[in-house]
Amino acid sequence: MPIYEYACLDCQAEFEQIRSIKDADAPLNCIQCQGEHIRRKISLFNASSGGRAIAGASSCGTCVGGSCSSCGVR
Repeated sequence: MPIYEYACLDCQAEFEQIRSIKDADAPLNCIQCQGEHIRRKISLFNASSGGRAIAGASSCGTCVGGSCSSCGVR
């Protein structure tokens, strides 16, 4: 399940909750003041592969953007 970030409009507390996608915007109380004026924040994420292809891998391993002149993958 995804981790969502929320901010309380009453006390300005910021906190995270693990919730299903369908419940991402369901009512929630602040963990600090128990207020009901909560907004979901836009979350940033990072994916790292350690230099290995993680999607669209080709046979030669040097292709960028799904196209490679050395192996002919398109």
